[in-house]
Amino acid sequence: MRKVRVAAAAVVAVITLGTVSGCSAYDLPLPGGAGVGSDSYTVTADFADVLDLVPKSSVKVNEVTVGSVEEVRVSGWTARVRLRLPNKVVLPDNAVAELKQTSLLGEKYVALAPPTDEAPEGRLGNGDRIPLSRTSRNPEVEEVLGALSLLLNGGGVAQLKTIETELNNAMRGRTGDIKDVIGQLNTFIGGLDDRKADILRAIDSIDRLSATLAKNQDRIGKALDELPAGLKVLADQREKLTAMLTSLQDLGAVGTRVIRGARADLEANLKALGPILTQLNAAGDDLPKSYELLLTYPFPASAQSAIHGDFTNLWATLDTDPKTIAGNLGVGRLPAVPTAPPTSGQPRPTVPGPSLPLPTVPLPTVTLPTVPLPTLTSPTLPTVPLPTLPLSQTDAQSQSEPSAWLALFPTGGSR
Repeated sequence: MRKVRVAAAAVVAVITLGTVSGCSAYDLPLPGGAGVGSDSYTVTADFADVLDLVPKSSVKVNEVTVGSVEEVRVSGWTARVRLRLPNKVVLPDNAVAELKQTSLLGEKYVALAPPTDEAPEGRLGNGDRIPLSRTSRNPEVEEVLGALSLLLNGGGVAQLKTIETELNNAMRGRTGDIKDVIGQLNTFIGGLDDRKADILRAIDSIDRLSATLAKNQDRIGKALDELPAGLKVLADQREKLTAMLTSLQDLGAVGTRVIRGARADLEANLKALGPILTQLNAAGDDLPKSYELLLTYPFPASAQSAIHGDFTNLWATLDTDPKTIAGNLGVGRLPAVPTAPPTSGQPRPTVPGPSLPLPTVPLPTVTLPTVPLPTLTSPTLPTVPLPTLPLSQTDAQSQSEPSAWLALFPTGGSR
């Protein structure tokens, strides 16, 4: 007994000294907690309520003790808990903290874990803080018992018997109907779940429609105010509208009859167009190429690359010599007229030769495109003296026909 009194006195003395010197029980070295050593880092977590959490409490990850609570202090209206963890514990920067209890009457500890409602980001490091939005705690046994006592004392426990009796009376003998209702309800809810996207889209469309109606409320009001006048006009013109609709019906009947009567002719015309369209399709690129030549006649479009210069000149020569004409016609040389031998000292009689009609050679008419022509000076044709030869009757006739030369100077061209 004396030893017990001495020990009690010593404990009282220590507590008294601690109180006098301003120390608390938290300042004394307490047993328990995981040893982390110097290879560690600290993290703070804000809790709305830490209950009876004390320093040296455990810090667990996946129900494994990895660290300990170093300090619990008040910061404003929240409790700030400083945790010490070894460096080998890797947690994301958005980790969550929860205050749990080992058993119904066990000790409190802080559980750290990655977030479940979002993807992990970064890594939790020294000096990081877990905000109040990522901390929580489990309900206490006292809170559960208090809620149960409230239900038993002031709740409707006494009415449970009445509710059970009424439910049994309502459902007795209607098991099949209740099962059918539950099955239909299940089908209905399943259909709603399958159409969830459509329902949400319809609700969004109704929301946009409501916003549009609210924005145009003044215009809708004016339209509703003017609607009675419009209805009155329609009522006054009812007979004319009825007559118009009747005439429209007659017009539709006539149009139907005309279309049905012309159906055979229309089909025949379409069939007759078939060969024409087939030949046009077979012509391919030849038809547009012929249009190109028609617009540049008589020069093709490729003439510009064959002839260099700004203009294309055309020269034509017309020879009206009867010998040449007769040779071209296949007649040959004209027969000579016999003459008497000349008498010495007498003049040679002149015998007129037969008159030969010259054939008329029609020149082709070529329509040349109108192009502004440059002013050119026509060259002077050289005069060639005809040799004097003894003339026979045929030669005299040939000499009496002049030779004509036709020169066509630049009459057109293409740039």
